[in-house]
Amino acid sequence: MPVTASVIALGRPKARPSASEAKLPAAQQIAGFLRGFSVGAVAPGFEQIAALKSALPPRAKVHLAAVAARPYSETIEAAVRLRAQGLEPVPHLAARDVESRAALEDMLTRLARWAGVRRMLVVGGDAHHAKGPFGSALELIESGLLQRAGIREIAVAGYPEGHPRLSQDVLDRTLAAKIEAAGQTGLSASIVTQLCFDTGALLAWVKRLRALGIENPVRIGMAGPADLSSLVRLSRRCGVGATAQSLTRHAGLTKHLLAAGTPDRIIRPLAEAASQGTLGRTAAHFFAAADAAATARWAAVAASGRVVPEAGGGFRVEAPPRGIGARA
Repeated sequence: MPVTASVIALGRPKARPSASEAKLPAAQQIAGFLRGFSVGAVAPGFEQIAALKSALPPRAKVHLAAVAARPYSETIEAAVRLRAQGLEPVPHLAARDVESRAALEDMLTRLARWAGVRRMLVVGGDAHHAKGPFGSALELIESGLLQRAGIREIAVAGYPEGHPRLSQDVLDRTLAAKIEAAGQTGLSASIVTQLCFDTGALLAWVKRLRALGIENPVRIGMAGPADLSSLVRLSRRCGVGATAQSLTRHAGLTKHLLAAGTPDRIIRPLAEAASQGTLGRTAAHFFAAADAAATARWAAVAASGRVVPEAGGGFRVEAPPRGIGARA
């Protein structure tokens, strides 16, 4: 089946702006692209959740990564705490880690009832073999259990730099099938990309997606502020396997070898393309290399427009006035 025939879109794409609208100042482009950003965290505790609350606007989306070696009860507890602080928890669910349908129903029931979870990111997972009845994210989506538990929206994974075990054709067909299955079971669908440090690859992938007729919203995954060694560890944890050399080449982090680097040189060209209407509905998602709250603070200030474009293609974030935080 052609990709374009198997996609359930969430609505019409944004209209292409006029020539005058396409010439927004760089600071406005950046703020517009970062508006509504999301941030990821791994089983955040009380202190980190309190810090996230102070850094993020109300109802901001916080993704909760699932770690195979840790009990899923930690994810449920974190979701409950985030909801209590006025934030929107988005738990991740790895299909191959689910041990049984009964276990999945129990997890979903607790997430929905205790934490008011209505959105989840569903992936196949890192395990090569299924622990239970679901061998892929598609099988879990098709089960209908998400919708029955009160889930209304799911995100699925996108791979701007490809997948080590799957061809591009398989990735295209699988993505379209997951979006179609979501629509058939009453779920809205969006896409969150794998961590990527290559702006060219990100731009090409999103444009290719739109050319295939897939107009669903895309959250573009990038690393939050971190030093180089933390970025290398993050990339390995996310399965990207980037080296220090590739990071400095793609992300423009050479000047930050000893200090914290920021994703400004990735964001700025994405923001420019988004402002010109060439990417459709897009937003930013930040993978936190270490401190999720620090990532949230940086992104919130940038999203407010307090940025200074630099000649090298990036930008720097201005410190907010004393006493003014993300909620200003």
